[in-house]
Amino acid sequence: MAHIDAGKTTTTERVLYYTGVSYRMGDVDDGSTQMDWMEQEQERGITITSASTTCYWRDHRINVIDTPGHVDFTMEVERSLRVLDGAVAVFCAVGGVEPQSETVWRQADRYHVPRVAFVNKLDRMGADPARALREIREHLRAHVIPVQVPIGVEETFVGVVDLLTMRAIIWDEETLGASFHDEEIPADLAATARAAREEMIERIAEADDRLMMRYVEGVEVGADELKAALRRATIAHQAVPVLYGAAFKNKGVQPLLDAVVDYLPSPADIPPMTGLDPKAQETVRPASDREPFCGLAFKIMADRHGDLTYIRVYSGVLEAGSSVYNATKGRRERVGRLLRMHANKREQVEQVEAGNIGAAVGLRITTTGDTLCDEGHPVVLESLQIPEPVISIAIEPRSQADEDRLGSALARLASEDPSFRVHNDKESGQTILSGMGELHLEILVDRLTREYRVEAAVGKPEVAYREAIFGKAEVHHVFKRQTGGRGQFAGVRLAVEPAAAGSGLIFENATVGGAVPREYVPAVEKGIAEAMERGVLCGYPVIDVKATLLDGSFHEVDSSEMAFRIAASMAFQEAAKRSDLNLIEPIMGVEVITPEQYLGEVIGDLNARRGKVTGMEPRGGIQVIGAEVPLSEMFGYATVVRSKTQGRATFTMQFERYAPVPAHIAEDIVAKIKGL
Repeated sequence: MAHIDAGKTTTTERVLYYTGVSYRMGDVDDGSTQMDWMEQEQERGITITSASTTCYWRDHRINVIDTPGHVDFTMEVERSLRVLDGAVAVFCAVGGVEPQSETVWRQADRYHVPRVAFVNKLDRMGADPARALREIREHLRAHVIPVQVPIGVEETFVGVVDLLTMRAIIWDEETLGASFHDEEIPADLAATARAAREEMIERIAEADDRLMMRYVEGVEVGADELKAALRRATIAHQAVPVLYGAAFKNKGVQPLLDAVVDYLPSPADIPPMTGLDPKAQETVRPASDREPFCGLAFKIMADRHGDLTYIRVYSGVLEAGSSVYNATKGRRERVGRLLRMHANKREQVEQVEAGNIGAAVGLRITTTGDTLCDEGHPVVLESLQIPEPVISIAIEPRSQADEDRLGSALARLASEDPSFRVHNDKESGQTILSGMGELHLEILVDRLTREYRVEAAVGKPEVAYREAIFGKAEVHHVFKRQTGGRGQFAGVRLAVEPAAAGSGLIFENATVGGAVPREYVPAVEKGIAEAMERGVLCGYPVIDVKATLLDGSFHEVDSSEMAFRIAASMAFQEAAKRSDLNLIEPIMGVEVITPEQYLGEVIGDLNARRGKVTGMEPRGGIQVIGAEVPLSEMFGYATVVRSKTQGRATFTMQFERYAPVPAHIAEDIVAKIKGL
């Protein structure tokens, strides 16, 4: 896991080569990597979908997933970290901790994934391993413990000092780094290495009580003891071992593989997976083949021979041809074939054991995040957090034949990628695609054309605005319809106020004395939820509201669930209008890396886009500008920033938060949507 361009795929390709999985090293630049197998990945030189493979090192089996670095494909990182036991966080020695580095680090924190850090690209001009280490400590608040010291930097980088064995590891230039040898530590580095080893032992001792006792008593600690203590600390999230290298030059990859085996957990080292049984009681599933089967479907991949469902098996054994129970949906599924995946290549297997990853063919109703288990021992595991889309485009098929294909193609793409949403606009009749960014939607439209042969006209990107209330209001609304015979009657007194970001609708029933009969209370909540989804100002969903049902009235004959739903919906709309309702827009965290001579122009342009510069940092002749800019102002920015800097600036962008739209802009948006 890493920021875009830190070297994840290059490192993975070297891992596959040295573990004997492949016989030639792929290159991202010429599109020859095994893990980036999609046409779009090879053309753009970026990873779009997380690719899974298996390799062996020192008699250990390692399941590897190479994740994308681009923020638009953050769902791929999310689903991978949910099912992995450990992660290698790759950092660029020049760029240090970059915006997406922080995002993936937070995702790994959320799923409690132990990590090893690999500071890559030490051969690059401007590489500064000390600064990269400092940024990991300061920005990520990580208890990092370097287990190596680099020998040289930039063009003089030739190897590392292993602080556990106190030997120098030198990669042989004549074999382009494919082979290495160890030797005595260079004399000019001896004092630095001794001091670094002392600091390493201190830091490990701080995180491991067993070692601390021996350290305090002054007992000499051997390499094996240090490794065991560092492994315990890493698995307990109290330490992050740091290694150095230059994967493109084939340096540092073998010790990194050793570190994966030495410090990252096996499935048996982590706490057993917990879930809920049908009675909502917590149940534990240890990573053992003898336990009842339990696994999580974390990815669906559309395939012309039958969709592949990637499953992480947590306990028991999944067998080809067996029946499994989808506990999330409450239905039985039949597993056809089982495959071990190597990127897009596949190897048929008869079973997948606890702790491993496999792909099943033949599952029909299973979707991303579903729990599969033994029907006699049902359990539902924690699912995945799916990010909300921030950008939309309209798409219209060019012909009737395209229209027929479009629906099924979009359904398959949406089943693969939960962060991609499709809906029909009721007013315009258009099909609206929503995703995580311009690149995300561009790739999806490209796949529609290439894989599904759908020709379509695509509208300009539009921002996924939301509506939010910023004050409190209380409303009493009575819904009454008399049409002869039985009528409709419901009265609700409703209070609304803002809720914490990300909380959605918080509903509270504060009625007393049966003012609203208990059977009608869920209808009130449903009516409010429907009104929030439809929006009040101009059709964008209202988010993060606390609604309290204070009082109400009912009729013995004329009241119904429908009447209370309508009354609640109308009451909410009225209350929202009285409670300082505003449009809010996605604000993006933007990082621009530019040569110093263009600094003024870049900042001036960001300010003109309603941007707010949050920081600047010099990095050896270039400036790194941090800013927060509304997404609506960032369309086409790639072209503009290149033209202003003669193609020498680069930028990255990721969603930060929602914020109110300025009043004059909000008025224009509302007027445009309502056709005024």
